[in-house]
Amino acid sequence: MKKKNIFVKLTALVLVVMATQISYAQDVAKNIEKDVAEGKKIYQQNCVFCHQADAIGKPGFAPSLSNEELLSIASDDFLYRTIFNGRIGTSMIPFKHLGGKKIYQIIGYLRSLTTKPNRSKEVEAQHDSHGDARLGKIWFEDICATCHGVKGDGYLSGSTGTAIGNKNFLKVVSDGFLRETIKHGRSNTRMLSFSGPTGLANLSDGEIEDIIAYIRTFY
Repeated sequence: MKKKNIFVKLTALVLVVMATQISYAQDVAKNIEKDVAEGKKIYQQNCVFCHQADAIGKPGFAPSLSNEELLSIASDDFLYRTIFNGRIGTSMIPFKHLGGKKIYQIIGYLRSLTTKPNRSKEVEAQHDSHGDARLGKIWFEDICATCHGVKGDGYLSGSTGTAIGNKNFLKVVSDGFLRETIKHGRSNTRMLSFSGPTGLANLSDGEIEDIIAYIRTFY
């Protein structure tokens, strides 16, 4: 009888713990939904003028923020610092006045726009480039400058691509981020893949490393 009572009590305790965990998970889910909804409001108040209501961006003016490839490799830190500090020398002004909580709510909203897994930790952990910037300059001017400008100025030089030579961008971006972007591109944008037989240019891994090394010289 004593063993039976202990078993009953243990079972009841397990059920209480399970109920508590379920309740906690539900509360977390509700908070996430609330933050996403709030982030959408903040986005609509501050970001739609350049990035559009659906975050699809505007070619030649503002990049897409709803792009699945971008959101799968961009870390929260990268997005936070971009929003907080802006990109001096571009139309992306600082939004530090929003404060940390609101910026993270915007990030939460952007994350809700994709179903692709977040690979940012894996991408951030990739090795630094040790390419040859001298060779990278040749490839960059031949292939990349068409959209991003000879100095990586992007839109400011009348190009259709983003300012990948911007110092504030290069401060926060990892070589892994650059590598993944060059290799795989961004669907539904003008940034196509530059690796493999289906790429706009079938660059080798070494050539991509050279381009990354050259891009770093803009910093």
